[in-house]
Amino acid sequence: MSLSAASRNAISGLTMASLTTRLISDNIANALTPGYGVRTLGLTSDHDGNGVRVLGITRFTDPVLLANRREADAAYGKNSIAATFLSRVEGIVGLPDDAFSLSARVTQFQTELLEATSRPDSGIRLDQAVQSAADLATAINKAARDVQTLRNEAEIDITQQVDRLNELLVQVDELNVQISKTAIAGKSTAPLVDRRQVLIDELSAIVPVREVRRDDGQVSLYSTGGAILLDTQPAEIGFTRVNLVSEFSSIDTGTLYGLTFNGRDIATDPDSSNLRGGTLIAAFEVRDVTAVEMQNRLDGMARDLVERFEDASVDATRGAGDPGLFTDNGNALDPLDVLGLAQRLELNAAIDPDQGGETWRLRDGLGAATQGSVGDASLIIDLMDAMESYRTAPTAIGTGSYSATGLADYISSLVSTEATSAEADQSYAAIQQSEMISLEDADGVDSDAELQSLMIIEQLYAANAQVLQTIDLMMQTLLEI
Repeated sequence: MSLSAASRNAISGLTMASLTTRLISDNIANALTPGYGVRTLGLTSDHDGNGVRVLGITRFTDPVLLANRREADAAYGKNSIAATFLSRVEGIVGLPDDAFSLSARVTQFQTELLEATSRPDSGIRLDQAVQSAADLATAINKAARDVQTLRNEAEIDITQQVDRLNELLVQVDELNVQISKTAIAGKSTAPLVDRRQVLIDELSAIVPVREVRRDDGQVSLYSTGGAILLDTQPAEIGFTRVNLVSEFSSIDTGTLYGLTFNGRDIATDPDSSNLRGGTLIAAFEVRDVTAVEMQNRLDGMARDLVERFEDASVDATRGAGDPGLFTDNGNALDPLDVLGLAQRLELNAAIDPDQGGETWRLRDGLGAATQGSVGDASLIIDLMDAMESYRTAPTAIGTGSYSATGLADYISSLVSTEATSAEADQSYAAIQQSEMISLEDADGVDSDAELQSLMIIEQLYAANAQVLQTIDLMMQTLLEI
């Protein structure tokens, strides 16, 4: 081998070692960077026998692991939204042993009635029983309002997710173009692909996607439900936000909106939507399904209370059609207008001091013009019987017959069971996500292996440098002859 050929071989070796050292350093420095793909240097022997030639930089990721991890991310996000909602509802309704739960409020009212039966002549006990009834109505009002607050928060969440989804689709499309141009120019696309992977990761949590690789490094995105999110151009997801979500708001009545996909309506049902599986449709499920179910349960509880005390056998002083102890904004119950009753539930003005009423009517009757016998507890006992009687549960709550306290306990137990189940689903999804992340990390940068490679490259660099040094000495010797 000539000295010039040996020199070219050594120089190519030094160049390779320098580039490889830089790649290894980048790999180690970005071992924990989200979206970073391990870089390796593509090499081949020079056809003229002049050392090695660099083909380019190769970025490695496992597409199967990546897809599985994205699926786990979406599942965790979806289950987290459901678990968070039900946890907050559990806090709103409370557990039976919570001092301020709905169940405890019903029990307290029943306890105060029992106290009043033993001393119907005691104004203090009558006042306490009436105040307890008012507190119960107020607690149900507040619970219903709090559920509507959760629906409004879901509406805001949907708006933000749709905006972000559209932004991500546009950004991925722009990166597709940049990657294609960079590849054609013969430059490394790895940093751009890293950035695109991070964006698709975020997008896939909102709407789970399947990534399909195209020419020149571009990708197309399809939702796992079959919608084309990005091909030749990004899809446009539309949503119209309303300023206030009330108990009367729904897609069916035209007072709430679903999604549009490139200008056409698309289902938001969690079981059939083309965009199902991620946090976006999970937010719709809260707004349109689970929160509405809870609202209906509270309306059913309010209806049960109203009907218990509207029974004609409970208070003979009331006229036909007059409201009972609990009212619908001061009116008797309209069985065809139960929606939103939980927010309209009020104590009868005739007995409520805050509305100009008198607490002695708890003992003498809502329709009584004057006080009767202060020692007569018969009406209060009838009110107790109304509380303790078993009635068929409203359809929105379920089946079976319950006393007033039994129904409240059942609702609390139902919500608690649902919250526990949702939390278990979230925990399982978290384990799956953690496992997928661990597998992906294990397939990523191996710092120990990179350091070992770096030591080998240092030896190669030193060897090639020694060759050049030897050639230099030989050339000097020849020139001195």
